Amino acid sequence: MTFRPLHDRILVRRIEAEEKTAGGIIIPDTAKEKPQEGEVIAVGPGARNEAGQLQPLDVKVGDRILFGKWSGTEVKIDGEELLIMKESDIMGVIEQKKAKKEAA
Repeated sequence: MTFRPLHDRILVRRIEAEEKTAGGIIIPDTAKEKPQEGEVIAVGPGARNEAGQLQPLDVKVGDRILFGKWSGTEVKIDGEELLIMKESDIMGVIEQKKAKKEAA
């Protein structure tokens, strides 16, 4: 089954947090908080502004994002728990630093 979000909604898969602390202590499932980091799986076409023009979303499929603790609506699609949220629920996109090329 495929899912296509409407308007300014996005479909997000949570990225699980580490199960160990920096000191090596294993965190049990019951003590873990739900992760606030996710990967964008699908995006809607965008919202319309006052003039009726389509405003495309700033996020795209594959982006790693941070979102609020209580953001979105949990849904189960093909047995996988995902989140549907509006773009405004996203706090930011996590960008990977690119390796600096050394001068040869």
